[in-house]
Amino acid sequence: MRKQYISKSEIASLLKVINNWGISIQKIKKVLSVEVEKGSILISDEFKIVMINNHILPFLADKELLTHFPSIEVDMGAVKAVCNGASIARPGIVRMDDFKKDDIVVVKDVNHKQCLAVGIALMDKDEAEKLNKGHVIKNLHYISDEFWEIYKEIRIQT
Repeated sequence: MRKQYISKSEIASLLKVINNWGISIQKIKKVLSVEVEKGSILISDEFKIVMINNHILPFLADKELLTHFPSIEVDMGAVKAVCNGASIARPGIVRMDDFKKDDIVVVKDVNHKQCLAVGIALMDKDEAEKLNKGHVIKNLHYISDEFWEIYKEIRIQT
């Protein structure tokens, strides 16, 4: 684990992505980057995000940020698989907001509406609704993954 603050130019690039999400953040002075094997967690006073293989995603602990993205709900039988990193398949999905292919989508459980994962849509919602089986969301960040565990460790230290 390596911790460092990112440069002003990196912050500016990050703000462009966040503003494209429909979130207006004008200026940030400091963003801490915590690098782990799979990517980085970027933490500021305004947000927490994860960078994985050229994907910039909201961090699961940032409840406010997650509200800006479409979500799907999975049945309780899918929860364990999702929390172990499985992609989200059509049979387990019980509800879907509108989304397009390549959109960031939040995965929640149907009973408690808890955010379990964040992923990328592999197809549009309309196409997914017609399926009986097959993967709909590629799971990139989930509860209990490396980012989640390192964040818990960081919070304890501060």
